[in-house]
Amino acid sequence: MDQDIDSRWEGLPSGIRAQADGYVLQDAHMRAVRLVWEAGRAQGVDLYAAQQIVHRRYERLGDRVARTPDSPLDLDSLAALARGVRARVVAIEAVWDGDTVHDWFVTLLAVTDDPAGETCLATIYRATAVRALDHADTGPLHPSAVAATRAGTDLAAHLGVPFHFASPDTPDDEAPRWRP
Repeated sequence: MDQDIDSRWEGLPSGIRAQADGYVLQDAHMRAVRLVWEAGRAQGVDLYAAQQIVHRRYERLGDRVARTPDSPLDLDSLAALARGVRARVVAIEAVWDGDTVHDWFVTLLAVTDDPAGETCLATIYRATAVRALDHADTGPLHPSAVAATRAGTDLAAHLGVPFHFASPDTPDDEAPRWRP
């Protein structure tokens, strides 16, 4: 399988390989996957193979990849971000989301009285949560939910507003949202 991935990579034109590596070095995973998939489709590179190829490029390029930094989850940073929201914050909410790169993750939102309604304060991926929790065992709970609950509860108390997380025990991107 490894040789197949490497041979598919080598089968791509050099310009495509250079551009894909550029995306990987910028930690633009989805852009790299899309490029490899679209350029390699004629040679039989399906979406899964494109993901494997890009994953291998991340492994090979290692420490050279400029990783997207974690969202800060400390109270001071979150409070500063909340103070920067242009409308009045009326609640802090944690909602599930997911994608093919990060699996399930939680977004911490400042819900406002503005018609636009909300501002993202932090995106809490599994790896972000594990680091924020200092690798503590979260039992059956997803680390992102534990970290979001901890940070969101503290921030809401600091701001004097409610904290809402409709589904902390189970990832559910269709859970009911907070309503005043």
